Amino acid sequence: MAVSSPDESDSLRYDSDDIPASGENSRIDSLSDYVRDVSKKAKLPDHVEILVTEHEKRTEAGSMGMKDVFTVYLIDVRIREENGKKNQMAGNPSSLWRRYSEFEMLRNYLVVTFPYVIVPPLPEKRMTIMWQQMSTVDHFDADFIERRRVGLETFLQRVASHRELSQDSLFHTFMLQDENWRQMILNTGFQTKQDSRIKNINASFRLKKPDRRFEGLKIYSQELRNNISAILKTRAKLAGTLYGIHKIHGNYGRVFSEWSGIEKEMGDGLQSAGHFMDAYKDYIDDFMNEEEQISDQLKEYIYFADALKAVCRKQEVMQYELERSEDLLSSKKLARDQMLGKAPSKTLSLMSMRSKIFGPEKQDVRDARLKQLEDQIEEAEEAVSRNERQIMSFMDQALGEVERFKKQKGADLKELFISYAVLQIKMAKRGITLWTNTKECFEKM
Repeated sequence: MAVSSPDESDSLRYDSDDIPASGENSRIDSLSDYVRDVSKKAKLPDHVEILVTEHEKRTEAGSMGMKDVFTVYLIDVRIREENGKKNQMAGNPSSLWRRYSEFEMLRNYLVVTFPYVIVPPLPEKRMTIMWQQMSTVDHFDADFIERRRVGLETFLQRVASHRELSQDSLFHTFMLQDENWRQMILNTGFQTKQDSRIKNINASFRLKKPDRRFEGLKIYSQELRNNISAILKTRAKLAGTLYGIHKIHGNYGRVFSEWSGIEKEMGDGLQSAGHFMDAYKDYIDDFMNEEEQISDQLKEYIYFADALKAVCRKQEVMQYELERSEDLLSSKKLARDQMLGKAPSKTLSLMSMRSKIFGPEKQDVRDARLKQLEDQIEEAEEAVSRNERQIMSFMDQALGEVERFKKQKGADLKELFISYAVLQIKMAKRGITLWTNTKECFEKM
């Protein structure tokens, strides 16, 4: 499935004159410069081809003398041909190997750096929602690794198609620079910026004023996940049943072939019918492989739903921080008003007890305490104002991102469901053809 661009308004608008052109006067002298410059003016995949072309199993010495076995994937980046002509830009095509864990690190960095973005998901690390033929697949199975390769390519292309993510310099470096990339991304400190998981989980249970829009989005993300999971589970059951039915037809082929050996008039017809039944048994394999590809693309939206929920969680954390700063401001103002006699004091407060025991506090001490409260109130007001600006900016950007995601989702799911229906029609027609041929064999007996 191609990465969709549902609406022209969702892509950056540009004039062809803005795109760096090849030639002696070009100011671009390398592929990385070209990628950086194009990403600011246009959709990167329109001008740069980004592919994950190969995978390779490797072994390294691990800790305690154990061997570390892993798979690496080859990322190829090259400038697209323009008008059927090879671009003469300086800078050769780039090819480098990346581990799945490095893709994970890149995505985690993007999630932290762009908290309001529904960051495209990676393909699953372990197989889920499998039909029976795939139930024993391990993580180094060739089919599983190939499906992951396709998913990693889709991830890179989705990031490259996003107007903000595509401009990130470390995303460019991930695709183009092999040396020191890991250290460069660690130097950003993105890991220390990640929200505390406990705070993230518990924030929603302590909010006084949850935003209804994000509450609705969180519910929607869960329902989207549930619906897609239900479709995939139903499809897995159907695939297993259908696969079994087709394979059982191989018994027809075997029986017809054996039977033909003892028949003279019927022998040729039975033999031919047996061949068609064998074909009926075998053709299901290719269709199941095509179904798996569609299933993987649909499964991507389970993890897109999780990414949407993660954005809602971040809004909850920011709302929680705002409410905490408002509570602190209120408590400081109350303490000041109590000192000034503008608000009733607690009967058994610590200060009232000290006054009764040691007498009224001195004026200079009182003034110092009042000055300290005023300073704290000023700091708390600044914190409230800062948190209000941050959450308003976040929500505006996040809601815009949600609209972009909805258009993308609508276009992608429409294409997937049509592809699935077309595949079923194709498979049914193939079955009709084989059964028609089998009928003709019987008629000639």
